[in-house]
Amino acid sequence: MEFFKTRTKIDFMRQRKWAAVFSITLFVFSIGSLVINGLNLGLDFTGGTQIQVHYIKPVDLSQIRNQLDKADFQGPVVQSYGTSRDVMIKLKPLKNVTQQEITDRVSKALPEAKLEQLEYIGPQVGKTLVTNGILAVIVSLLATMAYIALRFEYRFAVSSALALIHDPVLILGIFSLFHLEFNLITLAALLTMLGYSLNDTVVVYDRVRENFRKVRKGTSVEIMNLSVNQTLSRTIMTSGLTLLVVIALFIFGGEMLRGFSLALIIGIVIGTYSSIYIAGSLAILMGLEKKHLLPAEKKYIEDRP
Repeated sequence: MEFFKTRTKIDFMRQRKWAAVFSITLFVFSIGSLVINGLNLGLDFTGGTQIQVHYIKPVDLSQIRNQLDKADFQGPVVQSYGTSRDVMIKLKPLKNVTQQEITDRVSKALPEAKLEQLEYIGPQVGKTLVTNGILAVIVSLLATMAYIALRFEYRFAVSSALALIHDPVLILGIFSLFHLEFNLITLAALLTMLGYSLNDTVVVYDRVRENFRKVRKGTSVEIMNLSVNQTLSRTIMTSGLTLLVVIALFIFGGEMLRGFSLALIIGIVIGTYSSIYIAGSLAILMGLEKKHLLPAEKKYIEDRP
């Protein structure tokens, strides 16, 4: 099954310079936003208190925020989960305040709420999670480069790694620009997106290698264009269907999954774009030629009497 009934002949590589300018611009803006605004890290990384409360009747979240603000809790995060009667409250760490004092102040500020669960995350645990998260991204990139270098060619490995760096930086830039909360669930979405983008890139690379061996005549740019067009239908169908599911999750999944689904939505769009324009263009820029993907010639030694 294909999205297009006829083979497309879009000259993607002709647009690679404009795509490069577009990507570099977004990349620079993302880095600038991260430097200036930073990331709005969740309690998983900063530490703090997470409280689950239950109300008998549906409650207004803005009212709860106002009540907590009056109780001197700065920037409380209030989200509903499960039902409109169940509320998740996340409080930033307070200096020289014990957990019992926090519990008493929350109970006093929210007299109609029933405290069901209270969880404290220390700042040291948050720093450890930040370190582990960074290590997870670095290890995944190194493992990806090793895999692609062994299966294809080192130019493919470097270009795919650069494309994979490009994708999460743009996602982090959007989260930084709009001050969206970045927590462990969002980090999981980021790592999921890396695998998804890599899958698309490997499909294109596999077709490039196949066409370099099948098509006798043709430049590297022509072979790359042919390969991207041949896989375009599959890319659009896979990305489009996955995007529909993630959008449904974003709309109906509730506040708890909002950051996860949003990161996936952005990642699918950016990952599809980078698989088509960035990964292949970088390989050509690094001097990819047909001889680099042709199988090594076997040398036969003549038998002598």
